[in-house]
Amino acid sequence: MRDRPSIMLVNRVFPPERGATGRCLADLAGRLAAAGWQVTVLRDGRAGEGTAGGVTVAETGVALPAGGPPRARSYLDSLRRLVVRGLRLPRHDVVVTMTDPPLLALAGPLLAARHGAAAIHWCQDLYPELLPVLGIRPPVPLMRLMQGAAARAMARHDRILAIGHCMARRIAALGVAEERITVLPNWPDPRIRPVPRQVDRFRAEHGLQGRFVVAYSGNLGLAHPIAGILEAAERLATEAPEVLVLVIGEGRRHAGLTAAAAVRRLGNLRTLPLQPGERLAESLSAADLHLAAMEPDACGLLVPSKVAGALAAGRPCLFLGPAGSDAARLVAGCGAVLDPADGAALARMIRDYAGDPARCAAEGAAAAIRAAGWDADRAAARFGALAAGLLAPARSAGWRRAPHA
Repeated sequence: MRDRPSIMLVNRVFPPERGATGRCLADLAGRLAAAGWQVTVLRDGRAGEGTAGGVTVAETGVALPAGGPPRARSYLDSLRRLVVRGLRLPRHDVVVTMTDPPLLALAGPLLAARHGAAAIHWCQDLYPELLPVLGIRPPVPLMRLMQGAAARAMARHDRILAIGHCMARRIAALGVAEERITVLPNWPDPRIRPVPRQVDRFRAEHGLQGRFVVAYSGNLGLAHPIAGILEAAERLATEAPEVLVLVIGEGRRHAGLTAAAAVRRLGNLRTLPLQPGERLAESLSAADLHLAAMEPDACGLLVPSKVAGALAAGRPCLFLGPAGSDAARLVAGCGAVLDPADGAALARMIRDYAGDPARCAAEGAAAAIRAAGWDADRAAARFGALAAGLLAPARSAGWRRAPHA
């Protein structure tokens, strides 16, 4: 029996912990294991180590703090724990770092050197450049120090995977050779599929029948502007009372949105908690139209995952963010792009969709087709091929190497 190549995937969170990066990692890890890789996921925390579905989970052994998003100190502690644990794990052929915690890219070359492995950085968010967009402004000398260290670390990886073309250009501008950068977009959660409205239990359970539902579903973080959404909801309350703005999820801007809606007495804006994965298909399909938002300054630093989820549910999506971004290109033909600060234009666009069921249906069908063209299976196959191409010749020939400890 031939020995299999091994890959270590490092990220702060992994199911059962919440987090979009953890969900992507779970999708990938299981498919790599099914394709013949020996897969180890290294996460922070103490949820229980073990092997399931061919994926071995290793942990730092320190319980993650409960309540609220992590702070800078927590991220630094997580980074330290992951590095220490990763250095002690048995040898792997490929080491993959993600971007939770921020600056995890710094650990990639170190872990790869310890393992004699190829190094891949899977860039979900571009740090430290994203920090000011999130309202975090370190002293200028410290920011420059972090930028220089991150750029040097990424240049030392064998491959950088960017989740969008705008991000790839940003990474290249840091001095990373273009031939080492590959664009590998994120995919929608495989559990999402279009659910016909007439059989969608979520609509019935939450009394959405008879309403035109505009949904914002997912994280409402500091990179996601809310002013335009609030203004649009305020206008629609009188101009189109049949429209309901539904916000599903959580995030650092969620409390501010809820408080502002209460002050403005927006009875047409409703919030619901984050839905479990097994209900995503129903909750996303319950909307007639979706919203996704991104601060213009975040272009190339992240790609909102909400867009892919909305399209997978077979619904059109309005992207409130910069034209020319990856998210804007994704909604072309199955949605529209608007200035995130222009609530009046957003309200007009929502009224147009509410008054044109044929447009909603046509763009929803186009959205489902687009989403089906890039799924977890295709992404994992491409990821695995890229990783296999980085194996040393002696190991890639027949995948022969010393047995995995």
